[in-house]
Amino acid sequence: MPRTRHTAAFALITAAMLALTACGSGDPAAAPAGAAGPAAEHAIPTADVVSGVKRNKAAASLLPATVRSAGTLNIASSVGTPPGATYLADGKTLAGTDIDFADAVARVLGLKPKREVAAFEAILPALGSGKYDVGTGNFGVTDERRKTIDFVTYLNDGQGFAVRDDSKLGKVTDLTQLCGLTVGTAAGTTFEVTLEENKHRCADAGKKPYDVKTYSDLAAVWSSLQQGRTDIVMSTINGLRYAVKQQEGVRFLNEFARLDVGFAFKKGTPLAPAFQAAVSALKADGTYDRILKKWGIDESAIETSRISPPEIS
Repeated sequence: MPRTRHTAAFALITAAMLALTACGSGDPAAAPAGAAGPAAEHAIPTADVVSGVKRNKAAASLLPATVRSAGTLNIASSVGTPPGATYLADGKTLAGTDIDFADAVARVLGLKPKREVAAFEAILPALGSGKYDVGTGNFGVTDERRKTIDFVTYLNDGQGFAVRDDSKLGKVTDLTQLCGLTVGTAAGTTFEVTLEENKHRCADAGKKPYDVKTYSDLAAVWSSLQQGRTDIVMSTINGLRYAVKQQEGVRFLNEFARLDVGFAFKKGTPLAPAFQAAVSALKADGTYDRILKKWGIDESAIETSRISPPEIS
């Protein structure tokens, strides 16, 4: 398809993704009321699969006494695009796998979630200060992150690619296939790290290096693809698959690497055993599968929740 015919289709991507993300600032108050619009409201599942979750005495008993007595769970949540976390049409209400799982775990532990929206790249560094008990943001478990962060796994997602329909790219199995291209991705992510660490391989092969453009707002990542400023997008497998189903003119290319996804904590947290038990309780009572089904990510199920497992090789 000639580039000129993409203009209208790509405009739909930008409008829809801006609607789905509502606001990339991480401040729900900054999201304009009704920003999501009818299309986004239709696209985002709203079934309640969490409110029926009951407190699990065994899991709750693993909480530190100070947290149990406080009765609250301070959560820092990154908001981007579905299915991870996004705003509904009112521009305030949050929805997504991260939201459902965190709220469900809080119910299992008998805690009231107290959520603050924060920028993705700011959450992990902030955990050590004690401002937050836990962070959510589809955080992939990597060996580098495990040096300073503890994780409790609840999903398996990973890295993938999407392109415009006019792209000649096929399945990407080696990053040298990107040499000479411009890759768009979100700032502070495993995607940025992977791309930057492997950029030298193009020069090693005598090829022109690929260029990496990072954005703090995922809507801007898609806009860059739409406007031809990038040739390919690297993001979460689940996020890409969800997005291309809602858009015209783009396609999911392939999975590149799988990663476990976990709740993030400061290193040495005493909360990890309770969270692990809570995820296990959600699997046992069926809530876990209901959340996956709601968001269409059954392939991201894990068999067992683990505390800071090694990075998937």
